[in-house]
Amino acid sequence: MDARLDLLGDPVLSRTLKHLTAAGRAVEDSPLSPSTRELVLLRASQINGCGFCVDMHAKDAAHAGETADRLHLVAAWREATVFTDAERAALELVEEGTRIADAAGGVSDEVWENAAEHHGEDALAALVSTIAVINALNRLSVITRQPAGHYRPGMFG
Repeated sequence: MDARLDLLGDPVLSRTLKHLTAAGRAVEDSPLSPSTRELVLLRASQINGCGFCVDMHAKDAAHAGETADRLHLVAAWREATVFTDAERAALELVEEGTRIADAAGGVSDEVWENAAEHHGEDALAALVSTIAVINALNRLSVITRQPAGHYRPGMFG
């Protein structure tokens, strides 16, 4: 598969990526755990069919110490026993937050309350921000058909 546009070579797209990446880094000092953040990034990317981002976030999570069992089960998290209640609440929120068009009214009160029960306000804000940013990044990659499989942790600095 060949990319339709060069995300790093095109000046408009590279500036957009720079700003979206900076927005994604805004949550690094939040109370949201890095592990939960990676699971959320991976799950949104799976839902959106973004091979490039699935490749990146699975490899980044593994590089940071996430187990292969947990990474393989992210897509089937509801049936898996390897996630904490807080992680499950975050995965449920990312699913509803990513599939907004599929649910009239967006994120349900039940899903929101469950996420709020397990994550304080600052972590919840980081979770919402992470979901919004990864969905934008997924769309850039899917629309421009970025190929997957060549990512190495740290390759973008």
